Order: sequence, then structure tokens, then C-alpha cells
Amino acid sequence: MQEDDKNNPESLLDLSQKLNLETGQLSWQELQTYFARGIVIVVNKEHDLIETAKMLHDDNKALIESMIENGEIVRANDDHARDWLTRESVFWSVVIAPWVLVQEKLSKQ
Repeated sequence: MQEDDKNNPESLLDLSQKLNLETGQLSWQELQTYFARGIVIVVNKEHDLIETAKMLHDDNKALIESMIENGEIVRANDDHARDWLTRESVFWSVVIAPWVLVQEKLSKQ
């Protein structure tokens, strides 16, 4: 381990921990800019947002393709946007450049 790593607590974290620390809530208003750029990916609520982000980070092509084919992850579209605007949705989000992965936050959370 390099001396710089010892002084930087984040360097001691594994990827899951780092992604968890980088996960935050965004309102639809805050997400609109990213939606307009076409970089918002919706992760099905049945999947863990952090685990999905790790798959993208690790370029796990087979699993990602399977999830896309099964509609478990999709690029946000105009139907999503209209629905989110109507309901003033709030999301859990994490960035795996260039993508912003989101899951709608349930009202009970």
C-alpha cells in the first residue's frame, strides 16, 4: 500500500462501499438534465442498485445484456419522464460514468 493510500480512507474501501457512499437521492427536477442527455438508466426494483452499478463498472457484458433483454435495466424514455413529472418522483441514484443509474424511491423509504 502506498503512503497516500494510508492517508486517504476512501482508498481502503471496496467498490461496493464506495458506490454506497456515492449513492444519493435526486428529485425528478434534478434528474431532468441527465435525462435530456440520454444517460439515465432505470434499474428494476427487483435488483440492487449498487450490485447493478458494480456490474456496469466491471463491464460484466453477459449479465448486463441479459438484464437489458429481460427489461430489468432500460434507458429512461419519454413515458418514464411523463410519469415521473406527474408523480413528482424521487430516486436513489448512483453514477457509473457516463451513466446515471436510478431506482424510484418508494414513499415508505
